[in-house]
Amino acid sequence: MSRTPLLILRPEPGASMTAKRAFDEGWRPIVAPIFQIEPISWVAPAAAEYDALFVTSANAVRQAGKAIRAYHGLPAYAVGDATARALKAAGFKDIRTGRGDAAVMLEAAAENGVTRALHLAGEDYRDVGHDAIRIDRRVVYRSAALDALGGKALAALREGGAVVLLHSGRAAHHFAALCDAAKIPRQEVRIAALAPAVLDSAGPGWLREIAAAKPDDAALLAAAARLCQ
Repeated sequence: MSRTPLLILRPEPGASMTAKRAFDEGWRPIVAPIFQIEPISWVAPAAAEYDALFVTSANAVRQAGKAIRAYHGLPAYAVGDATARALKAAGFKDIRTGRGDAAVMLEAAAENGVTRALHLAGEDYRDVGHDAIRIDRRVVYRSAALDALGGKALAALREGGAVVLLHSGRAAHHFAALCDAAKIPRQEVRIAALAPAVLDSAGPGWLREIAAAKPDDAALLAAAARLCQ
């Protein structure tokens, strides 16, 4: 791979975690977030009203503030490993870690007898539910879109040869728009997406494109490597 440039567009702190893994695998990571994470003021309901906490994003844990401590006594369901690590860092002890799929996480919670849950989420949350669980949702952060690609990202794209990682449908759509605005020809850009639906959001016309076999960084980087073969 000889240190192929790899654009990482996700916000921090996830961007740096992806960059470390990418560097260890032989890439030249370029961290260039196209969204900025911002907290949203929220009112924390009483923990006694619920028998579980649902979290589908590590950013929800980080942006919820001190109020999240009120739920330390509840079992916390994390959609995946990154969210579970954030919960552990925030002081949670009883953490049930899923496999990256919110619907599967809810099914596991229902099987464990959860009937009332508080879901901490971002403004662009995916609306999933379960017939057996009453979910009370609180939006605790937003991802604010930036209006231009960073200088390092633009330079790498204009030099050619870079691979771009797309972690969400919103990021894919926004990246495509930023490329068009900066007059970066799509037919000169290779993209690797976290899932087929994310790839669809990027639209047509790319030099090469691929979706990860499953929605995690290891699979995403493996897919990106195939673009260089």
